[in-house]
Amino acid sequence: MSFLNLGILAHVDAGKTSLTERLLFDAGIIDRVGSVDSGSTQTDSMELERRRGITIQSAVVAFRLGGTTVNLIDTPGHTDFIAEVERALRVLDGAVLVVSAVEGVQAQTRVLFRTLERLGVPTLLFVNKIDRRGAREADLLDDLAAMLSPRLLPMGTVTAIGSGAAAAVPFAFADRDFADRAADLLSAGSDDFLAAYLERPESLDYDAELAAQVRAGTAHPVYFGSAVTGAGVAALTEGVRRYLPVPEGDPGADPRGMVFKVEHRDQKIAYVRLREGRIGPRDVLTAYRRGEFGAVEAHEGKVTAVEVFDHGTATVMGDAVPGSIAKVKGLSDIRIGDAIGSPEGLASGGLFTPPTLETVVRPADPDDRVRLNRALLSLAERDPLVDPHLDELSEEMAVRLYGEVQKEVVASLLDEEFGIGVEFEETRAIHVERPLRAASALHEMGAWAQTTNVATVGLRLEPGAPGSGLKYGLEVERGSLTRALRNAVEEGVFEFMRRGLYGWAVTDCEVWLTATGYIGRTSTAGHFRETTKYLLGVMLQESGTAVCEPVNSFRVEFPAGTGNAVLKTLGEARSDIKGQFSTETTGYVSGFMPTEAVHGVERRLPGLTEGLALFTTEFAEYRPVYGPPPHRK
Repeated sequence: MSFLNLGILAHVDAGKTSLTERLLFDAGIIDRVGSVDSGSTQTDSMELERRRGITIQSAVVAFRLGGTTVNLIDTPGHTDFIAEVERALRVLDGAVLVVSAVEGVQAQTRVLFRTLERLGVPTLLFVNKIDRRGAREADLLDDLAAMLSPRLLPMGTVTAIGSGAAAAVPFAFADRDFADRAADLLSAGSDDFLAAYLERPESLDYDAELAAQVRAGTAHPVYFGSAVTGAGVAALTEGVRRYLPVPEGDPGADPRGMVFKVEHRDQKIAYVRLREGRIGPRDVLTAYRRGEFGAVEAHEGKVTAVEVFDHGTATVMGDAVPGSIAKVKGLSDIRIGDAIGSPEGLASGGLFTPPTLETVVRPADPDDRVRLNRALLSLAERDPLVDPHLDELSEEMAVRLYGEVQKEVVASLLDEEFGIGVEFEETRAIHVERPLRAASALHEMGAWAQTTNVATVGLRLEPGAPGSGLKYGLEVERGSLTRALRNAVEEGVFEFMRRGLYGWAVTDCEVWLTATGYIGRTSTAGHFRETTKYLLGVMLQESGTAVCEPVNSFRVEFPAGTGNAVLKTLGEARSDIKGQFSTETTGYVSGFMPTEAVHGVERRLPGLTEGLALFTTEFAEYRPVYGPPPHRK
């Protein structure tokens, strides 16, 4: 049995979950197509998902396509749940990126496509909603080429577009015009194909070459259709079968895979995407993860049960084999992102920017404070980026967020699973600090030492490039300190830099260890840790830091006649407008605004424009704040 792990991705409301329902219906998994609006879909199982009509957690559902079992992974479209998308992307063999024929390329569409390209995930495009009024074909293809990639090949055309009778008419390579368009695209991606096209055109296998280039990530077939009516979905399914890769792994090798989802039922359940080997009951697995300071940690656990996806959302008991996705029980210490069998599978970094917002959460009943802390830590096992931590001013728990909808999700989970009602403070932006200039400091043990610590430590601090993070390195021989003392310096660096001069984490800089010295058993790890923190404090004072706030890029379209109100709102949000133009019917403004202001603008625009504004936004960068630097409260 072969497997294909297929992701369905899209900007929110492009029809991603509806397409999942249609694929399952066509495969005979369900006897009717569920509705997102009515909450009757297969993959949206949470009560909040059904109530709001959005996908919040990635869901797996299986169907057969010839001799292949397709594990279809439905991912969230809302930007608040981008972390859930990130975890799914790491286990995909191929993807279908859904674009609305009406709204076209949106902010999240571009983010997802860039990420799929960066990961090398073979991707097909499905232009949905051809039956909706305002649907486009030719100019939308132009937008796809301009905003996503010029390496696109439309696999058909549309008749009666924008009406209930809209139909997708597939092309065939026997059609000379289509073959010529395909040859132009494929020749640009392969010198061998170009040579054969010029010398032996009758010998060409267009279909095989297209499959090869799709799997290499250099070509992307585009299908038009409607998930609601089913138009064009059969052609998309055939494209999945023909062009996306079915990976092979050695079942006799040691188990190797990745945990991309964790559930809590009566016990912890790990969703494992297995690449090699087998996993069965009573197997002892080793899971690897990165610790707080980047060191790789290993954890062992004994498997008590394994279930593999077989038909729809149903699972059957049985060993997991290469390519499959399995629910594995018994691994009590397992976490999202753990690599099974080898640390080589550990992700080197996040695909998307970590949350840039946070809020304090407190129990409605003060007696639930301890229970709330435990519940938040349990939720963090499913989404580590939530990062529950103690807010030093209020001495209440705070959590990190991508947006306001996440508050509702956290509150719903705490209420439904743990019986805890909660209240939130107003969401605030997470700022960072960047050192302004280089600085160095030295502590030498002895009579003239600044502290009584028996440790010689020299450090140098250098500003780094924006977005480079905090890096630590050695300019001394590794043998100049014992491992324990060396680790103490590194831990001291990362601990201290969590709070800079204004209370925010210090980032985008490099810290180098330049001098060391110790005395046998007299010098302790504590001496080195505290000396390191002391020197970092001295260097930060000498360097100074710039407090930077998260900033989003934005684009807003609005009806003519509402421009003054829109511009006033954008000005009140401290927007930096970079582009502005208008037609007889529509105005367009683009620029940047503080991430903290995005939700307020989103909330106000519908009332200012009779619900006709289109507002898209995504995180852009951290920028120095204007005026007095804000202190972290």
